[in-house]
Amino acid sequence: MLNVKLIAHTPDPERVVAAAAKLCYSASGVEALMEGLTPEKSRTFLSMLADLGHASPTEHASFTFAVEGVSRALLAQLTRHRIASYSVQSQRYVRLDDFRFVTPPEVEADPAAREAFLRAMEEEAAHYLNIARVLQDKHRTELLAQGLSEGEAAAKAEKLANEDARFVLPNACETKLAVTMNARSLHNFFAIRCCNRAQWEIRALAEEMYKLVYAVAPGLFETAGPSCVKGPCPEGRMSCGRAQQVREKYQALRDGL
Repeated sequence: MLNVKLIAHTPDPERVVAAAAKLCYSASGVEALMEGLTPEKSRTFLSMLADLGHASPTEHASFTFAVEGVSRALLAQLTRHRIASYSVQSQRYVRLDDFRFVTPPEVEADPAAREAFLRAMEEEAAHYLNIARVLQDKHRTELLAQGLSEGEAAAKAEKLANEDARFVLPNACETKLAVTMNARSLHNFFAIRCCNRAQWEIRALAEEMYKLVYAVAPGLFETAGPSCVKGPCPEGRMSCGRAQQVREKYQALRDGL
């Protein structure tokens, strides 16, 4: 099950971004940069930046999330957002004896598809563990023959076995990660991944991340969300055709936070 936590962020992010903007548009020196930046004045700077389309000051505020219960398929999409930092649970160092996976809702809703999917996951888990054990025994024997101690041989053999056994793991395999993005990157991420046309799993992640950052920096993310929240839908003939409903959804979401 998807679980997302905002574990750290730039202290007072709206004031930090406002200070960066103040440096651009006033004669203030660095000693006085933070003076007078009340929450109200900070919001005024943020509103001005949004009106001007001046996004670079928002790069000075960053947000770190811990995420679990997502698939490796999602990871492949997420890391396409390159202005970010990622730390992902290693399949080399972590043996997946407790094999967990993400089941797509459409599969879950269809009894025949669900049965076939679960059978496939059970088979993949069995193949993975069997290959890992066979390779681990082989590597352990070779390493002992090279003079390593029992403990050293066992630890190294397990890692070597995991490296190759993981090749049979499916995209559905669960993973855990930490991701850090600055506010500008998050705006881009939300515009693309909160859209109705985004794949269901990464859209669910993006929506949870949006709620977490809006709660701590509403002025910074007032216009964030799918592109149609702040303007016309950019998808052309591929549009979902529900822009008004999306705007209402995000307004309700903001009102509830």
